[in-house]
Amino acid sequence: MPTAATAARTILTRLHEVMASRSHAQAKLNTVVEVIGESLDSEVCSVYLLREGMLELFATRGLAQEAVHVTRMAIGEGLVGTIAGHVETLNLAEATAHPDFSYRPETGEDKFHSFAGVPIVRRERCVGVLCVQHVDPRRYDEVEIEALQTVAMVLSELIANADLVDEDEAFGLTAAQTGTERLRGLTLVKGLASGHAVYHQPRVTIEHTVAEDTEAERQRVYMAFDKMRDQIERMAAQAEFGVGGEHEEVLETYKMFAYDEGWSRRINEAIDSGLTAEAAIERVQQRTRMRMRQIDDPLLADRMHDLEDLSNRLLRIVSGQLGTAASKGLRQDAILIARNLGPAELLEYDKRRLKGVILEEGSLTAHVVIVARAMGIPVLGRVRGLRGLVREGDQLLLDADTGTATVRPAPALVEAFEARFAKNRERQAAYAALRDVEPRTLDGTRITVMMNAGLRDDVPMLNLTGADGIGLYRTEFQFLVSATLPARERQTRLYREVLEAAGNRPVVFRTVDIGGDKALPYLRHDDGNDEENPAMGWRALRVALDREGLLKAQARALLEAAAGRTLNVMFPMVSEPWEFDAAKAVFEKQLDFLRGQKRMLPEAIRYGAMLEVPALAEVLDLLAPRLSFLSIGTNDLTQFLFAADRANPKLAERYDWVSPAILRFIRRVLKGVEGHAVDVTVCGEMGGRRLEALALIGLGIRRLSITPVAVGPLKELISRLPLAELSAAMDGWLLHPPADMRAALVEWAAARGIECD
Repeated sequence: MPTAATAARTILTRLHEVMASRSHAQAKLNTVVEVIGESLDSEVCSVYLLREGMLELFATRGLAQEAVHVTRMAIGEGLVGTIAGHVETLNLAEATAHPDFSYRPETGEDKFHSFAGVPIVRRERCVGVLCVQHVDPRRYDEVEIEALQTVAMVLSELIANADLVDEDEAFGLTAAQTGTERLRGLTLVKGLASGHAVYHQPRVTIEHTVAEDTEAERQRVYMAFDKMRDQIERMAAQAEFGVGGEHEEVLETYKMFAYDEGWSRRINEAIDSGLTAEAAIERVQQRTRMRMRQIDDPLLADRMHDLEDLSNRLLRIVSGQLGTAASKGLRQDAILIARNLGPAELLEYDKRRLKGVILEEGSLTAHVVIVARAMGIPVLGRVRGLRGLVREGDQLLLDADTGTATVRPAPALVEAFEARFAKNRERQAAYAALRDVEPRTLDGTRITVMMNAGLRDDVPMLNLTGADGIGLYRTEFQFLVSATLPARERQTRLYREVLEAAGNRPVVFRTVDIGGDKALPYLRHDDGNDEENPAMGWRALRVALDREGLLKAQARALLEAAAGRTLNVMFPMVSEPWEFDAAKAVFEKQLDFLRGQKRMLPEAIRYGAMLEVPALAEVLDLLAPRLSFLSIGTNDLTQFLFAADRANPKLAERYDWVSPAILRFIRRVLKGVEGHAVDVTVCGEMGGRRLEALALIGLGIRRLSITPVAVGPLKELISRLPLAELSAAMDGWLLHPPADMRAALVEWAAARGIECD
């Protein structure tokens, strides 16, 4: 029996002549089905193409010719529709026994029993189906199926380049996919944006599928494999990665696939069948994708994703189409599309052109989301089917406020969106006018409104918003976007620049909150095991105290940067007083060292803790005498109080920030520091939402640290609050909670003409 490569090569040799001929498209396809039918000794060979959302019989050998361009099936209808809908291969000894079989009398197919069909795929989308049928009941040999799959790849090129379907359908887009589409996802960063779709990893366009010289193609693949393996070896050999840990497992998996003889052998066999190097890699990758769709095991599916990533890397190397969209630069306002992104990758893009991000995956706690929020870029995540619905260059309207995006919007939609955008800009202009206005309630009580930051570029927002200072500077951003542990000198330079830019306004530096779900490739866990619940695992101050060298370097950097100034330093995720004492001792020891070196020192040091772990509230009477300030981190505190992972979409809306449980807890924290000179600040998203901020101020909170874009809206809100009346109402609600606290707050605000989110 001939091999799959031999069978496919025999067909491709004849098809090459057909594709090179000057005959029109229909004639070419009529010849194609004859060639395939004869080569596989099959009575029937048919090609169905996707046109206007339907699979249309376009050419056939063996079925009634009157059915050509007449027989049409929807995606998912019949065996052909099932192949297209699932992008899978079918091989049946008895077609009528399949539950999806649909008899079409006009084709005259009733005398044929066996059936085999493969999807015709173009750029990851099914554009048609190639199938064969036989009178005798039999399953087609694997050799024949592989030959059909290889031929289907060549047909996709013919379909795209020979005017067999229009351009949109050559890219697998149905009528619905060329019209307006509404996508839904999870809001990761709120905001509005419009722009044109840009894929983070541009698709590699395969121009030619049939090889002229198979040995030359083989050498191209060998060279690409060598280059790819060198890249991975360099990644694995970087000293700063250390040994052990999750990152090493990932790299080992990559190395395993990169050196997998089975993978390279399958690509070689595809070249033997007559495909170019690019087409051979894509051919094997298509088989991988089909297998992935049938895998229920999430661990195995992840490994298949690794192979998919490596295939893309190999394809980019062999084609010479290297780099992400960032390396090529954005030419117009863009909405970036990616499966996922790292924070460093996002920072590579021109912020003047990048207006929004849509991710196939993504979570609320992802590093890229934190960076995007700091950059003021709206992000929509967990949007399924992106690649099947959005083309490069499509116009997009991103409404991350409502968790939707509109693809190829109609003019009326664009006009309405622009009107909303304009209204939003007017509102922002009104907020900007409050830049130099002190936030005071109607009775004159001063509320301190500070902003959160984490990037050097965030600091100018102090002047733009008129914030009272930086209540939370996330120092871990520098660690997250770096490939190696930032040297002490680099840290010192950054902290000094931030302090100088802030001028006389205070900056609260939070020591690194890394580990857990913010794993760094160069910082390993001792046992190398994954944590089942990283948010409550080895992270933040726990990491810093275990890796004292890390905290020592940061302490020295902060002390040197704050020479001659007041240094505000805050320790994250303090659970017990001894952790605070241990962290402070590291700073004091570095302070003694610098004093001994006759170095210039900060004029004052204020130490604070971040209250995220509920246990700390029970020992505030012990810790308060040692604190200068306390920051309540509502993001983590909420998930710990409710035992609800905030990254879980099923729980995202389940628990309310203004529930009596949260508000009573915060009130108890305020009571716990009464009588001590401790400034209490609420940090996190809760303080940046108008209704939640109203509740916090009613509780007694007088200091808030929020995202820069929320400073203006919050100032406007504060100026409208009758504080004594609000405090009295809150006292009553906490003593006798209403059935719906949020509804009660909304009603109270509406009665006084106060607009809330």
